[in-house]
Amino acid sequence: MRRLLVLVCLVIFVETMLYSALVPLLPHYTHEFGLSKSAAGLLVGAYAAGTLLAAIPGGIVAARYGPRRGLLAGITIMGLASLAFGFAGDAWTLGIARFAQGIGGSLAWAGALTWLIAASPVARRGELLGTAIGSAIFGALFGPVIGAFAHHVGPREVFVGLAGVAVLLGVWTLRTPGVEAERPRRGSIGRALTEPEVLQALWLMTVPALVFGVVGVLVPLKLDHAGWSATAIAVAWVVSAAIEMVIAPLIGRVSDRRGRLLPLRAALGGAVVVLVAFAFAYRPVVVVPILILSGVTFGAFWAPAMALLSDAADRIGLAQGLAFGLMNAAWGAGNALGPAIGGALADAAGDALPFTVLAVFCLATLASLGVLGTRRVRVPESP
Repeated sequence: MRRLLVLVCLVIFVETMLYSALVPLLPHYTHEFGLSKSAAGLLVGAYAAGTLLAAIPGGIVAARYGPRRGLLAGITIMGLASLAFGFAGDAWTLGIARFAQGIGGSLAWAGALTWLIAASPVARRGELLGTAIGSAIFGALFGPVIGAFAHHVGPREVFVGLAGVAVLLGVWTLRTPGVEAERPRRGSIGRALTEPEVLQALWLMTVPALVFGVVGVLVPLKLDHAGWSATAIAVAWVVSAAIEMVIAPLIGRVSDRRGRLLPLRAALGGAVVVLVAFAFAYRPVVVVPILILSGVTFGAFWAPAMALLSDAADRIGLAQGLAFGLMNAAWGAGNALGPAIGGALADAAGDALPFTVLAVFCLATLASLGVLGTRRVRVPESP
């Protein structure tokens, strides 16, 4: 179990590192290719669009052929896409490579988390998922460092090196004993999408993805406009992600003991405050502390929402691979739409508008929480 947890954490670390490495590089590519905020949003959102496209197929692969095969497929695509990203010489190639990274990441997440859930006790599900999320956040923390390094030494060398890391992870996966595939039932996805608890869990994955997508576009460009370097932007993200990384396993443990919805209510309330603050912050001396605080509020969604979805899958007989495929679809939809819509709204009416709209979404979600899908908010007992 411990060896598997380390493997899962390393894969997720590398995947989120690839995702967040673009943050300090975004101003560079914006200037080099003459991108507007809308176009920059499309570039950022290409990763999530790939995740969305591969979400259900990735879940089917993990469920039908086994999570190890799904994980191997994801690692392979991530490695090849990293090579393409490193050698990209125009915005279209860059966007296609990032789209492919998202496809690989979707397969890797579905395989890794399905494998972890299959080998873990139900009573520790939130804690173990929180640990995996902590490694993802560490990847998000380290990604901007890699991006800043690539800005100074060149993307080609750095992303070729990351492709080499993917090869090593593939070898490790092959040497780790797998688990039996959990055959999906016919029509199980359709039935799952009629369950209020499943829909609520998926929405609670979509909301932070929307938020992170908008923040990932507008805040780096705002700091760049104020004269911040790629390295300085990376440091700001590192500090925020470091806080998020520390609290993720703790929040998962709270959700195991107190129910899934308690930390989610706190996260939504905090998100409203942070988003309103972002809407009226313009100077870096104000923006950066808000960004650091956002690591606490936005990061508190992941572990309890994922555990809520996994609990619901157990209850209705949905294969865990398909459950995590739906999770990837929810995240991908939110993170693909967030940057594109946020960038377009910011181009049309300024940065305050998209932050205000998101605050309203979070407030409405908080008001509805506890009304729908709350038949099973406690952790099921272990057999």
